[in-house]
Amino acid sequence: MSHSSRNYDLALLFAALADRTRLRLLNLMNGKEVCVCYFVEILGQSQPKISRHLAYLRRAGIVAARREGKWMHYKIVPPKHDGAAHILNETLAVLSEDRAMQADQTRLDKACCTPQKRSALEGAPTPRAVEALACSSC
Repeated sequence: MSHSSRNYDLALLFAALADRTRLRLLNLMNGKEVCVCYFVEILGQSQPKISRHLAYLRRAGIVAARREGKWMHYKIVPPKHDGAAHILNETLAVLSEDRAMQADQTRLDKACCTPQKRSALEGAPTPRAVEALACSSC
């Protein structure tokens, strides 16, 4: 285990995972990068509230942000600590089996593809699979 792994704040990770809204955000980001506007649409919460939850997840080291023009995109990043990465992966697996979380995923899919919904999110970039993203910083 590296020095940075020994200093990983597991309490911060557990605190980040101890909120339903943050779990819903992680569920929506599982395997893809998502624009903040979709979180607002799917969760029905204000943009400042969503942004505070995303900032909490960033502080815990499990979410990264990228700006593209006026849009902020978020994706899950695995913690460098092996145990924390395992906890996050297991959490995501459990979330994917939860009916309410599956309903959020369905709403995200519809928001991305339904013409009426697209007009409400005019110009918003469609969520993309994380593996398909080109790394602009490499």
